[in-house]
Amino acid sequence: MFERVGAEESAALHELARKVRDELAAAGLPVVAPELDPVLACGAEVDIDDGDDAAGGVFVSWQAGPRLRACTSHAFRLKQLDEPVLRHSSAVGAAMLQAMAQVLASVGFRVEDARDEYRPQQLRVLAGPPTGQRPVWSLRDEELKLSGW
Repeated sequence: MFERVGAEESAALHELARKVRDELAAAGLPVVAPELDPVLACGAEVDIDDGDDAAGGVFVSWQAGPRLRACTSHAFRLKQLDEPVLRHSSAVGAAMLQAMAQVLASVGFRVEDARDEYRPQQLRVLAGPPTGQRPVWSLRDEELKLSGW
């Protein structure tokens, strides 16, 4: 029977996922909105598995643009496994995962390869930045002060 984590742990996973999305967006990467139709989705996708087991957690993947995905899907359907688009699509995914891992690590996240056959080419986010650490892109006090006050 599938067991979900408790409400407190679920809230923590959702908060971690939000922080991941914010950091990737701050870096300039497109971020897939939760529950966006997959046909329209491209960019960093952050997924929450709230199962109360070793496979649960926050995961990050890369969704290539719709045209590259369509070409890749076409080659697979026709069993054209030597098509260059398949190698290219895989290379794009690997490069973007590496880039996202470096972006997140730069601001204090701990990430690793998901190492899960059901989550190929995905990152697992183990932890966020230290509690209380403000995002490097957040507004500074001097930006909030109004002149003449």
